[in-house]
Order: sequence, then C-alpha cells, then structure tokens
Amino acid sequence: MLVINIYYTGVNGSAKEFAKEMVESGVVDRVRAEVGNLGYNYFFPMDDPETVLLIDKWESQEALDKHHKSEMMKEIAELRDKYHLHMRVEQFMERK
Repeated sequence: MLVINIYYTGVNGSAKEFAKEMVESGVVDRVRAEVGNLGYNYFFPMDDPETVLLIDKWESQEALDKHHKSEMMKEIAELRDKYHLHMRVEQFMERK
C-alpha cells in the first residue's frame, strides 16, 4: 500500500475552498471510485489555517500511476492553479 500526504497551502482560505470545490464538483468521489484507491481524505491542521492535508492511499504503484495519467489529474491541476496553491508531498510505502 502507498500512502501519499499532500499539503496544499494558499492564502485567505484558498486551500479550504479548493478542498470544498473538489468535494462539491464530484472529483473526490470519482477518485475514490478508481480501481486501487483505498482512501482520499482531507484534513485541516490546527496550527496552520492556510493548509489542507490530503491523505491519499493506493493499493499499488501501478494504481497510482494510472490515476496520475487520468483526465482527473488535469481537473485537479486546474483547480490547484485556480486557488494559487503550493504543494508539498510525502510518500510512504508499506513493505511486507
């Protein structure tokens, strides 16, 4: 399993607006429905009101690679640009 933490940071509440639009537009539900997705959830750090944390979980690197090649990635990138967000990414892999 892969776990990806994506920190979206903006100004004046833009990161939370981004997350809200991702949910309301249905993008989040479509990502969750993709084969291999095990979780796609937003969290709000208490000590940083301008950041949103996405915890994204995938069954395998192959499933994540397919997601990255999907049309949804263009939508996500357009929304990220719309809200002028900066990203920081951490990736973790479960080993057996």
